[in-house]
Amino acid sequence: MAELVNIFEREFARETIFLDRNLITPHFTPQKLLFRDKYIGEISGILSKTLHGEKPDNLFIYGKCGTGKTSVTRLVMQQLLEFASAKNIPVEGNYVNCRNHNSKYRILSKIVKDFFPEEDFMGYSAAFVYEKLLEHARGKEKAGGKHIVLVLDEIDKVKDLDELIYGLTRGNDEIGSSGSISLIGISNNLMFKDRLDPRTKSSLCENEMVFPPYNAQELTEILRQRTGMAFKPDTVEESAVCLAAAIAAQESGDARTAVMLLLRAGEIADRRGSGKVTDREVMKAKVQVEEELVYNMVSTLPEQQQFVLYSIAVLSLTKKPQPKITGETEKGVLFSGEVYDEYCKIAKKHKEEIVSSRWYREYINELEMYGLIYTTASGKGIKGQTTLIKLGFDAEKIKGLIERELIEQN
Repeated sequence: MAELVNIFEREFARETIFLDRNLITPHFTPQKLLFRDKYIGEISGILSKTLHGEKPDNLFIYGKCGTGKTSVTRLVMQQLLEFASAKNIPVEGNYVNCRNHNSKYRILSKIVKDFFPEEDFMGYSAAFVYEKLLEHARGKEKAGGKHIVLVLDEIDKVKDLDELIYGLTRGNDEIGSSGSISLIGISNNLMFKDRLDPRTKSSLCENEMVFPPYNAQELTEILRQRTGMAFKPDTVEESAVCLAAAIAAQESGDARTAVMLLLRAGEIADRRGSGKVTDREVMKAKVQVEEELVYNMVSTLPEQQQFVLYSIAVLSLTKKPQPKITGETEKGVLFSGEVYDEYCKIAKKHKEEIVSSRWYREYINELEMYGLIYTTASGKGIKGQTTLIKLGFDAEKIKGLIERELIEQN
């Protein structure tokens, strides 16, 4: 009887062009971040006040996906905490992804649990957890307080953000001079701060920083750096690196897009057994990466924008083709007013607050900025003056994605 072979034996023995695949994933952060020295220096300058026993100003960082906001902030925080620990300086930090912790209570609970890992805060009120955080910053009388830096990534995801920011900034009055709490807010949404309460905006945005997209030349250098770390020598053609950088620069200037293109291209080369990444593998990877990017983009949108996009997808699937005066019809073209009506109906069904028509128009502008929809003013062949909206991607996929990402969670 033939000996059974483990089904993973073949995969384990398969030749690969990767030296370390993890180093070409979007989640890996190199110790040397190219073309971001300016921002590393500025953030370090702000946070260095903690090393002298002072509260640093709050900081708000925004820019498109893949511009290095999170990587730079985490690198600076890591080095700050390492230096403070080595010098026995009472500085602590905490990082929160607000997509996973999207309310004041969840964020405070996550922070306090990290500071007190041996204690269980399940079931305690938000007020109790908040006081526990202030107590930690205040410290004991002889030991003195701590200067705590909180990084709130994807801060636009927080439902009760104004209440959270107001509480944390006012908490410094109760802590006194021995310690402090300061905030770094990170958002992909360039227009996000315009929706903040004036008090929140003045307290959070003491310092602002905008991370610009990378250009093709910068992306090429970034990919060369990653390629040298992640792939075996002479397995990635230079033209493939330049092509991946050019595609990413043209699409968004997103370093994650460029990195994902080479990652998927490498996987395709492995499956084909070609032993090399060429332009051909990059072009094949482009289709796959575009779908992944749409998923990531939609999943990081604030809930209200997801509801608006969901309304557009639903109407795109159910509405009959739009008739024109000329007798022609066009599929998937929607009136702005009917999208807003559908949004109100869906938001009400899921017991979500309905935003005003003014904010709805802002959401439409932002969705178009992200390339998820297209808009145009109605012209010849359409009665009246309105904005026409058309989805930029497959309506069935967008609808299914948002149902999994948002509606099922509610």
